[in-house]
Amino acid sequence: MIRLDYEIIADIIEPGAKVLDLGCGDGELLSLLKMKKNCRATGIEIAAEQIFKCIERGVSVAQGNIDSDLDVYEDKRFDYVILNESLQQVVNIEKVLNAALRVGKKVVVGIPNFCHFRARLQIFFLGKVPVTKSLPYKWYNTPNLRFLSLDDFREFCSEKNISIEKACYLAAGKKVSVLPDLFADSGLFVLHHA
Repeated sequence: MIRLDYEIIADIIEPGAKVLDLGCGDGELLSLLKMKKNCRATGIEIAAEQIFKCIERGVSVAQGNIDSDLDVYEDKRFDYVILNESLQQVVNIEKVLNAALRVGKKVVVGIPNFCHFRARLQIFFLGKVPVTKSLPYKWYNTPNLRFLSLDDFREFCSEKNISIEKACYLAAGKKVSVLPDLFADSGLFVLHHA
C-alpha cells in the first residue's frame, strides 16, 4: 500500500524529471518515482541505516546533511527538489529552502501540522506536549526542531516571496478541504520563487 502523500507527490512530478529528495529516509518515495515516473532520482540522507535501505531498493543516495551539503549542486540542476517530512528537522529553514529553490525549478514540501485539532485538545485538556499518530514522538525524543502549523508555513512563504503554486492537505489517509488548519495533520506544497 502506497502512502497518500507519496501518491500525491508522484502525481505532481512529471515523467522523466530529475529529482533530488532531501532527507529521503529509506528511499521508498525515490523508488516509487523511478518505477512510476521513470525519474532520474537521487537522495540525500544523514542516517546510515536508512542509506543501506536506499541501496537495497536500488536508489541513488548520498550521505549528507541537508543543512550544509546543497552548495555542491549548480543552479536549477533538478526539476524538483523534495523536502517531505524533513523541513521541520533542519536547523536553518530559510537557508535550506533557498538552497532547494536554487538547485530545483520547483520544490515539493511536506510538513506535519502541529496545530491539528487533536494536538490542540491534548495541550488544552492534558496540559502536555501532544502525541498523535502523525506526531508520534514524546517531547524528549522528537527529531523535530521546529513546530509549525500550515498557516505558519504559508505566512513564512509570503514573507520570503516564495510562491505556493499548489497546496494539498491530508488527514488519516484522505485529502482535507474543509478547515485544513484544524483538521489536516499534514500539508503538501509546491513552491517556486516569486
